[in-house]
Amino acid sequence: MINLVNALTKLPSETEWLEFKVNNYQPEMIGQAISALANSAALCGKNFAYIMWGIDDKTHEIVGTNKDFSNLKIGNQEIGNWLRCLLSPHANFEFKMVEINGKKVGVLTIDKACGHPVKFKRVEYIRVGSYTKMLCDHPALQAKLWEVIRSSNFEEQTAKCNLNLNEVISLLDYTTYFDLRGIAQPSTSDGIAYYLDQENIVKKQDNGLFSITNLGAILFAKQLEIFPRIERKAIRVIQYQGRNRLDMIREELISKGYANGFETLIHLIRAIIPSKEEIVDGIRRKCSAYPDIAIRELVANALIHQDFSISGTGPLIELFQDRIEITNPGIPLIKIDRIIDNPPKSRNEKLASLMRKLRICEELGTGWDKIIIYCELFQLPAPKIELYEENTKITVFAERRYSDLLEDEKLWSCYLHACIKYVQNEYLTNKSLRDRFGLKQTSSAYISRLIKRAIKKGLIKQLKENTAPRHMKYIPYWAS
Repeated sequence: MINLVNALTKLPSETEWLEFKVNNYQPEMIGQAISALANSAALCGKNFAYIMWGIDDKTHEIVGTNKDFSNLKIGNQEIGNWLRCLLSPHANFEFKMVEINGKKVGVLTIDKACGHPVKFKRVEYIRVGSYTKMLCDHPALQAKLWEVIRSSNFEEQTAKCNLNLNEVISLLDYTTYFDLRGIAQPSTSDGIAYYLDQENIVKKQDNGLFSITNLGAILFAKQLEIFPRIERKAIRVIQYQGRNRLDMIREELISKGYANGFETLIHLIRAIIPSKEEIVDGIRRKCSAYPDIAIRELVANALIHQDFSISGTGPLIELFQDRIEITNPGIPLIKIDRIIDNPPKSRNEKLASLMRKLRICEELGTGWDKIIIYCELFQLPAPKIELYEENTKITVFAERRYSDLLEDEKLWSCYLHACIKYVQNEYLTNKSLRDRFGLKQTSSAYISRLIKRAIKKGLIKQLKENTAPRHMKYIPYWAS
């Protein structure tokens, strides 16, 4: 706090995100100022705004204050509780008192507006220079603020603040960053901080200390529970005895960050997944029941594309005797039947970008291609995608005979096969679909009937209508 006060009093004047007072503790003024400063901090690209008491607003001299914000009351109610009742639910502030050269200074730290502008008594305020004004009277600023808020994201928000470099290094597994990037690790703390700042893992504050961003914590935390805002985003892995949830064998919580805990997670899943023995070139080898690349991609997708605004829940991986279910908060930003060909969209672009740099997931747009291709190589049913009100669940099934597949599973596998062929400049044929299901030529009639049902359902269509049946090719319904 002392560093913060000394740094901000050196500024030439008050700003849109900083206000100095001496003994003015009028409740209405404070409420309006919190709204205005929170909104202006977002507009100015600051994580925090401040009101400081005991500072002369003209000379910026520390003169001290004879009151304590935390002891003020409105009637019988403490001023902090009174303000929170009248401010927007997402408004956040914290008061601290510090003594400098024998003089008391009060510091109200206000988080920037996130999600929506902050209101006081249902009115939005903004700072125009050093003055507090109603936001509705400044439509240009209002439009700009909404643009900034819409473009702001979870990754840039603060997970833990007011840390020195040693504290940052003690909380983050920073060596994982350099190892996965293939960069020589600097020998000094300042050198490490430079790289972490460039990747938005940490940010330098106004007081010279550091904040760890949500991006940095979610990827590199040594222990996620140290960061209260994201501790519920830890990955849970549950193994069940059979095909239902009646008999749970084990439950594991991966409490590390996603980057430094990813290989631990994958090794755990591998250890649980059943394997089968095959003889290859006379050598007996153990083969996993599921393609490793597909599982890695599905897990990475669940981490990257989750909706972090949904609180109280995180990624869940459940392993059954006959399937793996991977559930994450949030629903996809694109239609699930266009998951192969559509340009990918992510609500967490910085998280996705950094995880690609760390080589945890594939290049943008290739993940689902690999998932489908490898499931086909293993002759598994196509992964099932289910959307719920606030969650997405992907189910990967163990190997099953074609005759044991449900009708919907056959049709979905047929459709995705057409999609993956099309994006590879190839086409679905009777033979390619037989190969996909591991069927012999004697099963051509079964596949022909499946193709006809897929056409009738509007999932695929003929490439050319006037073609002999044995040479017929098919494309997805959306292809031209």
